[in-house]
Amino acid sequence: MTQPDKGDTALADIKLLRLLDLLYNTRSVTRAAEQLGQSQPTVSIWLARLRRQLGDPLFVRTPEGMLPTPRTDALIATVREVLEGLRRLSESESRFDPATAQRGFRIFMTDASHITLLPRLFSHVRALAPQVRLEAATIDARMAPALQSGEGDLALGLVPGLEAGFYQQTLFGQDWICLCNARHPRIGEMFTLQDYAAEAHIGIVSGTGYQLLDGALKSQGIARRVLLELPGFLGLAAILSTSDLVATLPRHIGETLANAAGLRVLPCPFEIPGFTVKQYWHARYHHDAGNRWLRGVCAELFMK
Repeated sequence: MTQPDKGDTALADIKLLRLLDLLYNTRSVTRAAEQLGQSQPTVSIWLARLRRQLGDPLFVRTPEGMLPTPRTDALIATVREVLEGLRRLSESESRFDPATAQRGFRIFMTDASHITLLPRLFSHVRALAPQVRLEAATIDARMAPALQSGEGDLALGLVPGLEAGFYQQTLFGQDWICLCNARHPRIGEMFTLQDYAAEAHIGIVSGTGYQLLDGALKSQGIARRVLLELPGFLGLAAILSTSDLVATLPRHIGETLANAAGLRVLPCPFEIPGFTVKQYWHARYHHDAGNRWLRGVCAELFMK
């Protein structure tokens, strides 16, 4: 009996297992080669390798074709189980069917995104994937470890420093506008820097956007009289609607609030650095089918 070649690996290559299964079915090297998309000499080389690895002729040429040896008869059921298991494993890794998926996704986002992005995202996901659950989480120091571990799936916003080990995709750019009451008693057709300095303001004192605004005010020597500070955008529209205060904020959230509450949109009378809103995900889940689907949805909805 032929002895196993010590130079061959202990585990058979997947293509060799497929060859064994096809030869068992077809009894023909030529037909097996056709189904594998390989030349007959290549398949003969593969068969020789498989014989060395398993220490058995495996198939014997006869007038009736390539007939299996008793060793092959004993192996074929196991080989087919392995091939079927690999096929199922490949399908489970590469397919995500939103119509039947029951998965949950945890997305880190700012409170502004709760107003501007989340309603559209949830509505779209609900239509395509009725059993998928979304959870909005706060962007904080726990975000990066959660994205790395799989406890979180995606981050939306401006997140400086989230680079090493992460992918990122730009969705849209942001500049700055001002908002005020539609019937503001003093602001006319023009809104100048002098008007800006004269009016009282609401300050949003959280997020990277606040740092850009604060830096622009300081670098240009603009004094702003802030009478009310808020940690986020909750309640901002209601306060502007019932007061003569002015708010300076990124365009996307500003225009969304203005449209919902009938506020007046004013051009910002000084230069503030713009920024880009991106989606971020960890490299570990770059090829995850569900994560890819969610990223594709966000890109389709928000990319400009």
